[in-house]
Amino acid sequence: MSYRIGSFANICGVNKETIRYYERKNLLQEPLENHSGFQIYSNHDVKRVGFIKRMQQLGFSLSEIYKLLGVVDKDKVRCEDMFKFVSKKEEVHKQIEDLIRIEKMLKDLKRRCPDEKQLHACPIIETIIEEE
Repeated sequence: MSYRIGSFANICGVNKETIRYYERKNLLQEPLENHSGFQIYSNHDVKRVGFIKRMQQLGFSLSEIYKLLGVVDKDKVRCEDMFKFVSKKEEVHKQIEDLIRIEKMLKDLKRRCPDEKQLHACPIIETIIEEE
């Protein structure tokens, strides 16, 4: 399927300026033009923007996403030092551990909810701070 920029941006959940920004940052390739001169985007482009947005939600910067897309684009320059780049993202493991602790705390809080006395005895701050 092919899309003009307005429908492409809507499908991706962003505005046209975001699409243009991604193009300027080389996160998204310039689209092909159809016989009428309109720029046309593909389903592949939709998936790529989805990947970019998801990685941003996970805390990756656009420059980090650009580097990761180098693997997809088979760009040897961007793939240089990939081991070093990936090694720097070790903080992800800490974030996962923190999220697991928060999940346990929320489950415990949910279990206590029917009993107001137990609910107020829930040591939320201590649970997070102590386990660091």
